[in-house]
Amino acid sequence: MATPTELPGYALLIAAEPPVRHPLPVAATLPQLAAIPPSRLVGTTHASAVQVANPDDPNLVLTHLRTAAAVQGPLVIYVAGHLAVDPRQHQLHLALARTTARTIRYTALPWHWLIAELRHRTPGTTTVMADLAAEHDVLQDLARQDQTLTGPFTLYGAVQLHDRRHHPGPAYTHALAQILRTPSARPDAGALHHEAARAAQLEQATTVWLGGDAAPEPKPAAAIPAPRPEPAAPPTERDPHQTITQAIRSAHYSEAASAAAHWEQRALRQHGAGSPEVAHWIEVRAFIAMEEQAPDRACGLWLRGAAVRLGAGQTVHHPEVVEAVDRAHYAWRLVSDPQRARELGTELWNLRLQVTGSSGAREDVQQRLVNLSRAVQP
Repeated sequence: MATPTELPGYALLIAAEPPVRHPLPVAATLPQLAAIPPSRLVGTTHASAVQVANPDDPNLVLTHLRTAAAVQGPLVIYVAGHLAVDPRQHQLHLALARTTARTIRYTALPWHWLIAELRHRTPGTTTVMADLAAEHDVLQDLARQDQTLTGPFTLYGAVQLHDRRHHPGPAYTHALAQILRTPSARPDAGALHHEAARAAQLEQATTVWLGGDAAPEPKPAAAIPAPRPEPAAPPTERDPHQTITQAIRSAHYSEAASAAAHWEQRALRQHGAGSPEVAHWIEVRAFIAMEEQAPDRACGLWLRGAAVRLGAGQTVHHPEVVEAVDRAHYAWRLVSDPQRARELGTELWNLRLQVTGSSGAREDVQQRLVNLSRAVQP
């Protein structure tokens, strides 16, 4: 007798764009996934797929969900669009084509309907992939886990901030389709999610990841930035930034770090411990640590650089202070050891109270610290 994972699979692809300004343009990207062979979408030898493009009736979507839930084999449900919260019952909904703020209860798909339809399926056979957008309050609720999309299924995806200043695109869906179109072996759902998350390169501070943290790969080595303004190098000496950049590009990280430490000591003697010049060389060492794939060390150095700049009198809005804290935040998201991430996160949180960063940055630190606290509890 065949096990559930050996039976034919099924993919249900749902994408809807509500009548809001600059909606997440998912309906137009749905054909990218629909064009992929269903067996490739699901990861089985045989499978079928159904796409539901821009539906306007929650009962129609419910019918498709019930059909999908009845399949005995592996099931993948792709959901894309906007999340909304019913103001009366405070429940999450997927906004459909006719959904407005006043009609959420009548024209949107309650997320708990999806959960209810899938609760009787065999454990381990259902995966939900989501590419979603939400307003600030909804995103905060998800980050704090006051609201949740989890259910009797494996959940992966991203929820991006959507407001007047942020008009997100379906980069996560584009990345999923690109990966699934490649001829290599299909990755499992978790690996597929993390590959897509890295390829999508979404703004970390305005994204809530579903199914585990994700962050884009560090960018290739670039030239080490010189201070603003750059002090003139002595005529007999080569610009140390060029020397360090060449060492990094040759993967001579110890040589680069030694040179940066030398110039940091020189700045210390000439300008004092609490000077922007010293902060600059601390940050150069942070760049080197990132290229060496040591994000914990890089994060600590950028935090130290920001603290030195603030101590030197630079304001919390100074571009070099903001950049140092943002880079520390980026590196912190790449630190995998829970204990070390918790320690660095506490320092980052103290700085984020002053240097707030882009919308959602402070909340991102707060939520990850909550998760890390749970992870390191005995």
